[in-house]
Amino acid sequence: MDVIRKKYIVLTPEEWVRQNFIRYLNEEKKYPLTLMSVEKSFSLYKLSKRSDILIYNRQALPVLIVECKAPEVKLTRGVFDQIIRYNLTFKVNFLVVTNGLQHFCCQLDHGKNSAIFLNDIPDFNMLIAG
Repeated sequence: MDVIRKKYIVLTPEEWVRQNFIRYLNEEKKYPLTLMSVEKSFSLYKLSKRSDILIYNRQALPVLIVECKAPEVKLTRGVFDQIIRYNLTFKVNFLVVTNGLQHFCCQLDHGKNSAIFLNDIPDFNMLIAG
């Protein structure tokens, strides 16, 4: 059962990663379920796309995108390119990619057009504080 969409979902390998990562964000990092969106539809270059997990702050502004891949998928430059393209729409400051075995989080500085990789995914209160 998907706790965000409130319905049963076919448990593909990618969906397994997504559901476990939602649980991790909620239970370990204290991200409220009410501020998460799953498979949020958006348009990019006139193409229909969906973000895996989108996190909002308490003002309902997006602050973090998570791209989930199946465990057998390597987290390559192409995966990061995908989430960076998605961020052209959302303009968040934090990006996360995961295959359930590895997680990478980077913080973006849009003013300097730069990114730094973080050692850990920030707790929700740290995320919305800065």
